[in-house]
Amino acid sequence: MAESPWRIHGLSVEGYRHRRTGTPCQDACTYTASASVSVLAVADGAGSRPHSDQGALHAVELAAEHFRRRAAAASGCPPGEEVHELLAEAFDDVSKIFLDTYGSTAPDYATTLTVVVLTPGWLGHLSVGDGFVVVRAGTEDGERQFHLLPQPPAVSEYSNETVFLTSPDAPRRLRTDCVADPRVDGVLLSTDGLAQAALSLSGGGPPQPNTSFVEAVFRSLDTPGPVTDSAHESLAALLRSDRLTSLNADDKTLLRAVRAVAP
Repeated sequence: MAESPWRIHGLSVEGYRHRRTGTPCQDACTYTASASVSVLAVADGAGSRPHSDQGALHAVELAAEHFRRRAAAASGCPPGEEVHELLAEAFDDVSKIFLDTYGSTAPDYATTLTVVVLTPGWLGHLSVGDGFVVVRAGTEDGERQFHLLPQPPAVSEYSNETVFLTSPDAPRRLRTDCVADPRVDGVLLSTDGLAQAALSLSGGGPPQPNTSFVEAVFRSLDTPGPVTDSAHESLAALLRSDRLTSLNADDKTLLRAVRAVAP
């Protein structure tokens, strides 16, 4: 069986607040990869909910299964509206199973969810909540270019609340995107615990990728071959570093993929 054209690696670590109190990490990430379809998913459990760590883990596991299944069944699907429909249908699969599993206690498992589907013809992106995705695509004047995919709109102009998989209005607040750009050779998914490090605000405009941070994160995965134990340990040390903790004490997740085989 042919291998995935993507080299994928990531992890979630507990933030300083949770290390101090002994609280489990409420972030989660996972992926599934094959020659035709790869799915990456990250989730951030609601800090105020008692079982959100379990909810985040369950959400990414369901996403990896059902987004892969939908994408594989639609093999050869061209980029465009069909991809948006595929993503929404996969989310509906995940949402129904998640809500059926927990019933009336589902709010106790509240979590955000961000998913990327990689196929030979397109990249699909779905997000509910405040996770984010950065892609690496092309060069300009010899410099790699990084792009932040659009995020779901805020709950309101005056609120820092977010939407969860279990929110009644989650289906209306989904963000889906389809990117058909053969230059895309790197994808980074994260929860909001890394927003201050990976994104930057300038001139009052929308956030943009922090080039120095995302470039370094991608570069460390560009070396051919399997991800080593030392690379895994290095990423964990980075996510737990004083430098990143000083920016945000929340749990942190970083899941990245770089193209290992040319399209």
